[in-house]
Amino acid sequence: MLIIIGNEYQLLKNEISLLENKFGNIKYSLEYDPSTKETILLNKSNQISTKKNIHTLEEFLPKYLKKCYIPKNIDNSEIHYDIKSYSFFQKFQKKCIDFFGIFWLFFFSWPVMIKCKNQIKKESPGPVLYKQKRVGKNNKEFTCMKFRSMKLDAEKHGVQFAQEDDDRIFPWGEVMRKTRFDELPQMYNILKGEMHLIGPRPERKYWTDKFEKTIPSYSKRHKVSPGITGWAQVNYPYGENEEDARQKLMYDLYYIKHWNILLELSIVYKTMLTVVRKKGV
Repeated sequence: MLIIIGNEYQLLKNEISLLENKFGNIKYSLEYDPSTKETILLNKSNQISTKKNIHTLEEFLPKYLKKCYIPKNIDNSEIHYDIKSYSFFQKFQKKCIDFFGIFWLFFFSWPVMIKCKNQIKKESPGPVLYKQKRVGKNNKEFTCMKFRSMKLDAEKHGVQFAQEDDDRIFPWGEVMRKTRFDELPQMYNILKGEMHLIGPRPERKYWTDKFEKTIPSYSKRHKVSPGITGWAQVNYPYGENEEDARQKLMYDLYYIKHWNILLELSIVYKTMLTVVRKKGV
């Protein structure tokens, strides 16, 4: 049995399946003295002989689901006050990963980029590249490069998330988005030092301004440079709304807080699986 104490959290379907296989029953208890877990042990579940599977939500999510807890209440904005940028040595490691990663990525992907360029011109006349201002480290905007996957008039009705079966996306654009080929031009952004190979995905200022007002700790994802792929992208499907943005932030903050080489390599591996399986992120 797993007992989660403190704040309430709505588990996702895949999370429920994972945890039930591991623990069996999952129970919440919202009334307890946060200074001691013995309160729960004695008053709520005295049939349990061990404290091993009793966790606060803040302990449970990072340990078992590899994500940080983000409350829905904006008043709890300081819950991740300890999140900060990478250390000097971590920055050096990431630069090395960027350098070698871009070298091999370009080596293997240049035929794909030529194919993308030709197919875009064939299916949707207009610019091959899509340039858009995105928010990077320390909330500074930069021009993010992508292969264009939508029709030229995609935002005639204003800024909006891309949706599943979005009719603004032309056929080859759909292929690029599922395989992530549309992100390949961002190698240029990495060379300029505006992005890393791996990190939180950069968002438009329209969305970051909105989410910083409604999602606690959202601005903390800008403590580091964004990436072409990231921990949120390999663990959560494409976001279409604010709740998706909150879920992805949980993964982004876990990545920043717990960064290490093994985590970085696991993201590379999972991204490669995404490309092969054409799942899209």
